[in-house]
Amino acid sequence: MADRLIHADGLPKPQRTLAFAAVLITVILTVMDQTVANVALPTIATDFHSTPTDSVAIVSAYQLAIVMLLLPLAALAEIYGYRKVYLTGIAVFTLASVGCVMANSITTLTMARIVQGFGAAGIMSVNTALIRYIFPHNMLGRGIGINSMVVAVGSTMGPSFAGIVLSFASWQWLFTVNVPLGIVSLIMGYRTLPASDLMKRHFDILSAFLTAIAFAMLITSIQSFSHPTPLWVSLLELLTSLSAITWSVLRQLPNPFPMMPVDLLQRPIFALSVATSISCFTAQMLAFVALPFYFESTLGFNVTETGLLIMAWPLTIAAITNFSGRLADAYPAAILNFVGLTLLASGLILLSLLPLHTGYINVIWRMMLCGFGFGFFQPPNNRIIMMSAPKPRSGAASGVIATSRLLGQATGAALAAVMLAKLGRHGAVISLDVGAGCAGVSAVLSLLRLI
Repeated sequence: MADRLIHADGLPKPQRTLAFAAVLITVILTVMDQTVANVALPTIATDFHSTPTDSVAIVSAYQLAIVMLLLPLAALAEIYGYRKVYLTGIAVFTLASVGCVMANSITTLTMARIVQGFGAAGIMSVNTALIRYIFPHNMLGRGIGINSMVVAVGSTMGPSFAGIVLSFASWQWLFTVNVPLGIVSLIMGYRTLPASDLMKRHFDILSAFLTAIAFAMLITSIQSFSHPTPLWVSLLELLTSLSAITWSVLRQLPNPFPMMPVDLLQRPIFALSVATSISCFTAQMLAFVALPFYFESTLGFNVTETGLLIMAWPLTIAAITNFSGRLADAYPAAILNFVGLTLLASGLILLSLLPLHTGYINVIWRMMLCGFGFGFFQPPNNRIIMMSAPKPRSGAASGVIATSRLLGQATGAALAAVMLAKLGRHGAVISLDVGAGCAGVSAVLSLLRLI
């Protein structure tokens, strides 16, 4: 059985193909689930006679549930096995999807989304770690590249899929489709996912609680700075986060394998790669939030045109990540990332300099340049994060990859929201320029890994 055998260097075919397929199904489910819910919010609010503010909790509760449990579940997976945590995550996510379908109020739907977030955290926390056990060492970049491609495709398909479904069916169907796909992935994963190295240590419940509170409050404080929240509330949330992080780190310092992975962050190449990831995702989210306002309010495109133009970015990522993943198996990530991040920064600057009443082609090739640059960043950077951690610590490294992505996205969205609120239409252009600056910082951090 797959759960009784640890393969020295990846799985043999066809088990590798089937195991990776099980992983990719759950990846596309969790990625699309974030985007389809956003599109469905107005419909859900109308159906339950709730306010738009109340309906936003459906999205934010799901995201907070994920970020709270990423590192604790990664630690749990290192003790009991990535396979068990992953399969449990799929089961919880699938059952919670049934709960979403059966929800009869905004409150019960939000509660189901929280549980769904717990399941998604189980999936995301060890996703990349499992890929390390599925693929041979010399094909890891390829596996991560394909995984990144599927993420890009899922994020592109999500809004379109939601729009199509909502045009002829109720919003419940957006969650119904998770159930058969979740069951298929669970069966395939149970039969094919590999075992992993286990670490003999106890699970520190207090550290898990502190870690969950730390990242929940950090994300909440970042988001609150972009909303009309009293400053003292935002600062209190930030102080709570920093206090929990400090307590957690001090508590775990004597532990050779801490839940808050300070042991891995002490490795310069790991720490620089994580910082590169946070800064780059900040740049991308700054652009994604600002571009609709920029295209519609400044450049004069309509909603449909804006949606199609923005698709050029993730579609280019999907097209290039498999190639960049293959390159990552042969060439230094620092060089590949520097090239990609320089292109991303250049694309964002060129977008901010677009003339009024410009044509589609002028926008599309700039968006493709950004997508090409980002696609050259993600697989090589994720590969070096995984490879710079000992194999038994793959769970912690995988959890850090997901956490750094969410931190970057939250920071970018908050910065863009602040600039749009303070500067109006001009805030969209400034957001693109700040995003270019973040990409430039990432490029410099990437090169430092060569020292």
